[in-house]
Amino acid sequence: MLSSALASEPPPQRQQELAHMVRQECGSCHGMSLQGGLGPALLPADLRDKPAEGLAATIYHGRPGTAMPPWQRFLTEAEAAWVVDRLLSGFPE
Repeated sequence: MLSSALASEPPPQRQQELAHMVRQECGSCHGMSLQGGLGPALLPADLRDKPAEGLAATIYHGRPGTAMPPWQRFLTEAEAAWVVDRLLSGFPE
């Protein structure tokens, strides 16, 4: 089960890789500044009412029937939770 409690800190190099993935891969649908596009905005104000566990599950498993793909081939559940924690606190530039 996904949980933000799983959001342990990945090593610094992996954090950079994940940040790059969010900016490039996620940004291609959610906007390069994460303010929305094909996909919804991923800014803290837009996500604050959504449970972190559900957001991490969406990243990890995708959303069938939508353009949101599963990312489980590219990151772990803990890394998905780490990404959510960063999105909720304002993803770094």
